[in-house]
Amino acid sequence: MKSPQQQSHGQGKGPDPLHVHDQKEFREALKQLRGTRSYQAIATASRGGLSTTTIHNVLTKDALPSRDFVAKYLPACGLTEADQAQWLTCWETLDGQPAQPGRPAGLGRRWQSLLGGRRARLRAGLAVGTVLVLTAALVAWQVHKTDLDRFRDQHCGTSSRDLVTGPGGECTGVTDGRDGAAVFGDDLAPVMKAIGAENSNVTDGGDYVTFAFLTPLSSADANSLTVGQYVAELEGAYTAVEEENKKDSRPKIRLLVASMGSSERAWKAAVDQLKSVKDSEHLVAVAGLGLSQQETVDATRELAKADLPMIGDLITADGFDATGAVDGKGPIKGLARVALSNTDQLTAISKELGTGRRTAALVSTQVTPNGTRDLYTESLQKGFRTITGLKKHLDPNSDFDFDPRGGPGAILPTISQNFCGTSKTIDTVYYAARVKYLPAFLDALAQRSCHAQPITVITGSDAASLDPKVEALHTTDAPITVLYASFPSPAQLRSPGNPDRGLYEAFVKNFTAPHHDQQFPARHLTTSYWAIVAHDAVLTASTALHNAAVHSAGPTHLPNRYAVRNELYALRNNAVAGASGHFGIDAHGNRTRTDTIATVHRLGQALPKPTG
Repeated sequence: MKSPQQQSHGQGKGPDPLHVHDQKEFREALKQLRGTRSYQAIATASRGGLSTTTIHNVLTKDALPSRDFVAKYLPACGLTEADQAQWLTCWETLDGQPAQPGRPAGLGRRWQSLLGGRRARLRAGLAVGTVLVLTAALVAWQVHKTDLDRFRDQHCGTSSRDLVTGPGGECTGVTDGRDGAAVFGDDLAPVMKAIGAENSNVTDGGDYVTFAFLTPLSSADANSLTVGQYVAELEGAYTAVEEENKKDSRPKIRLLVASMGSSERAWKAAVDQLKSVKDSEHLVAVAGLGLSQQETVDATRELAKADLPMIGDLITADGFDATGAVDGKGPIKGLARVALSNTDQLTAISKELGTGRRTAALVSTQVTPNGTRDLYTESLQKGFRTITGLKKHLDPNSDFDFDPRGGPGAILPTISQNFCGTSKTIDTVYYAARVKYLPAFLDALAQRSCHAQPITVITGSDAASLDPKVEALHTTDAPITVLYASFPSPAQLRSPGNPDRGLYEAFVKNFTAPHHDQQFPARHLTTSYWAIVAHDAVLTASTALHNAAVHSAGPTHLPNRYAVRNELYALRNNAVAGASGHFGIDAHGNRTRTDTIATVHRLGQALPKPTG
């Protein structure tokens, strides 16, 4: 989040001069010392020593600032004398002129006469002394450089303690985009560059608050459930921030990116960092939040303790809202979400199936690769067992649960073979597991001994990321159909039949436009719906923020997190004009108008007709 490594000053947190090693980092560190202070505030605090123009020019110029500027700037930022001394020592090191306190300004005639004939010996002594000093300095620099290299290895190649290198070299933590564009992976570099540039513009203006986008940004790990969709997710979130900052409204929004890493295993470190800066960074909302799994529940409960409003983009498990019914541990105050719940999805599918007779098996998993609860799959399983239009088809003898830690590739073929040779023909499978394992399951279905028997697989919105070209879906002698419900497809959102198509068209235009010389691929909008929900989650937070600003005490007052949370639960009557259409937030934090947007999608073969 901040580069270089942070330390505590008398006035709060700031960069650590011991971890500055070049002119660029020194200049960036001076910017960070300013915090949320405007140039005018710094100029005023310098008591006439600096002007706003000088501050702007120096902090944007690609050169080491003068010592005089630094000496006036540091106390204006509220640093103590001890802290100022450390920064001036750092400046002198970078300038190549180490400080020598107490050195005479010049020798003068008296000193010259006293030296007399001893000049030659003195020169020799000075030469030896100089060599010793330089040698000591070189050794000290090498030790310092070794420490810097070690620190960078532990912090994703950066000078920020808010980023941490984890197992397998995976980077997790919090950044504002200016610690390096590829800290979370090369595929995220374009959007991270755009975030860094946008944040620089916003903070120079002074009138801003901070949003954080919390998500598992890496799918490099084999245990990841995100299948690479996180790139489109972050691009959608950023697009919403940029849209809002272009409007004639205040305050502007600075965006922090907080990665929980693969399978959200680093959720606590990321959340703790956000909690620690909620006041100093004026953090007023957290969006994203990750998937419907135990780590996300734990994260939202911690953020709720910090009174931070939260808007989930992907969480769909029933009861994963402000009620906290998802785990029965009490309300999660401040939580809202823009996704369709699992009940919304399965209800839409049950209507699509009609009234014919089916025989359905249930295949499910209840844990993540971490061994923690997978609340998305738990919720799906419950829906299959309780929704009237689905539960009536369940075969009580065809209920199969598997643990992904035991190897799905080994057990799924065995489960599939159990659908053959039974007294009843299994023509439907309720799949309450992650899409990560779905291709292997479809392959197993295509190879079961009764593969010629048409079979329909029904699952949740996670299947939106399934490649429709998966070979098993196009094998003529093994007819397989996959049904899932989610948001309308891009073609459906752009169709004349969508009354809110103008909102989606505007989103597409903004998403594909240049973002500080960066371009987001248009295909990211067709291969995943994550960009849409991430955009709408951030837009929901922005709508609450700007409503709070309008209703605030004065035109320069910055809304706090409590005001934003109040406004979040007052977003009724379709107050949010999202890319997915108009919607509101109800008293429990759930999206409204879900029945008009929940759409059933089919992959593979045509839906077989039921037997009865």
